[in-house]
Amino acid sequence: MYPPSNQLYKYERGLTAAEQRAADVCAGETAAALRDLRLRLSRAFRPRHRLRPARVRPARVRPARVRPARGAADELTTPERVPSGIW
Repeated sequence: MYPPSNQLYKYERGLTAAEQRAADVCAGETAAALRDLRLRLSRAFRPRHRLRPARVRPARVRPARVRPARGAADELTTPERVPSGIW
């Protein structure tokens, strides 16, 4: 960094060839570093391929076991008990 008077002189006169080359190298390195950073950040935040969740098939529902209701229907299906001494 030059003092302000020298900076004004450089601004009016321009840089020497060596100074211009050094500035170009510095600018090129900065541009390359920024490009590399941009590429790394774009890779880091790139949306990934998302796998679709597996299709869930509905569970196979087995028919419920039908139990006869207690009461009148039970009386119709159950044979009557006969005392053993009669037969």
